[in-house]
Amino acid sequence: MKVISSKVHAILDYATVVFLLAAPSIFNMEGTLSVFTYVLAAVHFMLTALTSFEYGLAKVIPFKVHGYIEIVVAVVLTGVAFWFRSNGSDVGFYFYLALAAVILVVFSLTDFSSSQTR
Repeated sequence: MKVISSKVHAILDYATVVFLLAAPSIFNMEGTLSVFTYVLAAVHFMLTALTSFEYGLAKVIPFKVHGYIEIVVAVVLTGVAFWFRSNGSDVGFYFYLALAAVILVVFSLTDFSSSQTR
């Protein structure tokens, strides 16, 4: 069942950017973990801003392609989680594993044909 529209997905994406920007302070992230999280926030903002959906700013990336990119990101973040664990960061492991899971859930619930902007 696809219950998330493109409009709601856009709102969730921007909320994710805000969450990623706040996460280093909330979870006491330091060093590489903190930098990686800020970089991910910037990348996620760029993806969202460039997506062709209701709240996209430049509308360059088709919404369906946005979804495929998010799937790749979720897989990569799973690997990143294990990398942080192997480097002794339980916070990084659980944070990125949970984030990957949330991205996969949002992807599976999003109606990628719902965008009002084509």
